[in-house]
Amino acid sequence: MGSFPCPSSVLIEALVFSSIVLLALPADAVQAQQNGIVRRYKFDIQMADVTRLCYTKSIITVNGQYPGPTILARDGDRVVVNVVNHVRYNVTIHWHGVRQLRSGWADGPAYVTQCPIQSGHSYVYNFTIVGQRGTLFWHAHISWLRTTLHGAIIILPELGVPYPFIKPYEEVPVIFGEWWNADTEVVISQALENGGEPNISDAFTINGLPGDLYNCSAKDTFKLMVRPGESYLLRLINAALNDELFFSIANHTVTVVEVDAAYVKPFEADTMLISAGQTMNVLLQAKPNYPNATFSMRARPYATGSGNFDNTTVAAILEYQNPSSSSSAGFSTQLPLYIPVLPAFNDTSFAADFTGRLRSLATAEYPANVPQTVDRRFFFTVGLGTDPCPRNQTCQGPNGTKFSSTVNNISFAVPTTALLQAHFFWQWEGVFTPEFPAFPLMPFNFTGTPPNNTYVSHGTELVVLPFNTSVELVMQDTSILGTESHPLHLHGYNFFVVGEGSGNFDPASDPAEFNLVDPVERNTVGVPDGGWVAIRFLADNPGVWFMHCHIEIHLSWGLTMAWLVLDGALPDQKLPPPPSDLPKC
Repeated sequence: MGSFPCPSSVLIEALVFSSIVLLALPADAVQAQQNGIVRRYKFDIQMADVTRLCYTKSIITVNGQYPGPTILARDGDRVVVNVVNHVRYNVTIHWHGVRQLRSGWADGPAYVTQCPIQSGHSYVYNFTIVGQRGTLFWHAHISWLRTTLHGAIIILPELGVPYPFIKPYEEVPVIFGEWWNADTEVVISQALENGGEPNISDAFTINGLPGDLYNCSAKDTFKLMVRPGESYLLRLINAALNDELFFSIANHTVTVVEVDAAYVKPFEADTMLISAGQTMNVLLQAKPNYPNATFSMRARPYATGSGNFDNTTVAAILEYQNPSSSSSAGFSTQLPLYIPVLPAFNDTSFAADFTGRLRSLATAEYPANVPQTVDRRFFFTVGLGTDPCPRNQTCQGPNGTKFSSTVNNISFAVPTTALLQAHFFWQWEGVFTPEFPAFPLMPFNFTGTPPNNTYVSHGTELVVLPFNTSVELVMQDTSILGTESHPLHLHGYNFFVVGEGSGNFDPASDPAEFNLVDPVERNTVGVPDGGWVAIRFLADNPGVWFMHCHIEIHLSWGLTMAWLVLDGALPDQKLPPPPSDLPKC
């Protein structure tokens, strides 16, 4: 229950996903799996009534499922998803973490790589998985629709290629989310209008269920039955809108083996930190004998800023199958329940220690191809700021202003034409400028006393990179309106986290400590609270690639920018023309 076995047949793997995971494979997708080449899916975007916390509301879903269906593929497969929009909202889907090599038209962020799919229209996302294996996820990438519009992407190794760790008995997707009783489109609309913080969520969820710590939710608790002595691969996905999360299983230690679909040197952990937009695979070794007890699995926020946040805890249940029982169904309420101890909400020391333990596998089969030399260096500040309140309006931001957020003090202005289309057809004028600053225009003591003027500038400015440019980027948190952690996600690329630290980055001394041997490879990294992080990547994928904070309210306030990577000289280094069904603005 809540998991799928992992036999050799790919067809069986797909068919036995449980109803908890909510996988729905159409017949043509199953046939394609037998061919081992193309995986076809149909996503019908439709409304569905869902009840949580004794409250029923209509939510936006894929195929009526919450969370949505799982995309299952192998490394090297082509994935084709026909998305049909039956709701009144404009929709796009982003395949979070998929490299999208020369398939930027399928990346999905609204007004960046495509115009939204309007009501009554459709779009076919077509991309190939290249050199990736592990856990990713898909989600809506417009407004706050990803609250309920999300699901897992499970990428298996090529047929015949084993995992670089023990083969698990079962594999279990564990998707963390957030639930609002209110309509989240109203929540974000009101926040942007009044300039204040949005209303916080009413609950966190695990696989769409809030768990028995919340009112009226004992029956809505994710439960996992395990067999003594067996190993389980938990595929963790943080799809929560506005929160990084601590996660722990009472009286159990897991082994971390992969993050963001990239293998890592295995290490044991009692508690994990998974930032918004991150994924993580961990091996759970069940106890060798029936323990005559049940164990709570719990998650709650890692929150370092001064703003409001949902400080509740989501719980699920781990129970062992009793070998003396003839039935594996049902979960006993008579057994003692053990509860894990989670770090404090603002435990920055734990966060630094956990992320510092992540290292790439860095073997001959799975090398860490870290750029050893750098063509372009960038230094980006990330943080909050303010906009003046419009005349004749009352605003609820700091001192009567409106909240904003920035990269290098520029708050991203969403265009009305998709950036990738404007670039491909050389129609830049009036859409964007190639002038995003490589360094802050007005340096200050970034983590010290903030400047008196907290106003930000606005623009649609991009960094332009020649093909195959090796990039080093340092991202620095700032104290403007208070320091806090920011999980930054880069579309179209993986990068290597070569360094991180507290306080202000020192370009004279800190690079000497960079790890250029086995740094962790990711697509989403937390900029530490009051600190900095340094990444490197090779710009070998032509297109326009969004980079933004995965705290959704920070994205809504403008904490984002984009990289424009030019075509290379060879045919396989150029972005192909757009598909004929690309949505129009």
